[in-house]
Amino acid sequence: MKNHIWFLLALLISLALPASIIAGVGANETELGGETRAAIETAYGTIVIRLFPDVAPKHVDNFVKLAKEGFYDGTIFHGAVPGFMIQGGDPVTKISKNTYTGCCPDKRKYGTGGPGWTVPAEFNNSPHRRGIVSMVRFKDPDSAGSQFFIVVKDSNFLDGKYTVFGEVESGMDVADKIVNLPKNNDLPYLLNERVEMKVKILELTGGGVSR
Repeated sequence: MKNHIWFLLALLISLALPASIIAGVGANETELGGETRAAIETAYGTIVIRLFPDVAPKHVDNFVKLAKEGFYDGTIFHGAVPGFMIQGGDPVTKISKNTYTGCCPDKRKYGTGGPGWTVPAEFNNSPHRRGIVSMVRFKDPDSAGSQFFIVVKDSNFLDGKYTVFGEVESGMDVADKIVNLPKNNDLPYLLNERVEMKVKILELTGGGVSR
């Protein structure tokens, strides 16, 4: 059953991703000019996130880098708990020959994937209130990679234990629709439906929005 439990919560997970910890994104760091936002496009609408480089620079840089490379495109919001959060960003959820077992994606592996590296924790004072975007991790505080979650109801018990790196600026109604979709009978935190995402980075400068 452990393999079925993504981050809910890392207190219950004894697994860690087999990836090396990095001190940052290094040579591939993305220079963030002005205010940076991310648009998560889904079939239910678009969620716009304002990123927090001041409080979680490594996580923001990592997220922006992955988004610009198209890493998140085709991944899904695979987990949802009403009154808590929705979770996505796992490459294992993409439709490809590498993620299929027989006829369909192996949902038993959902929540176990990452980009091949991890990012050191940047725990901060931002509370996990409704609309906050935070990074999924495993038992090791420094095990965040690509998966993230959007809080749909204040969850202050997570404060100081997970890295907050952004907040929903518009589209919480979309998150509310997703969190209330029908769930898998055996694994009630997994959605029956594939809610695929495409993530675009929007950099706001004096001249307007730059994609």
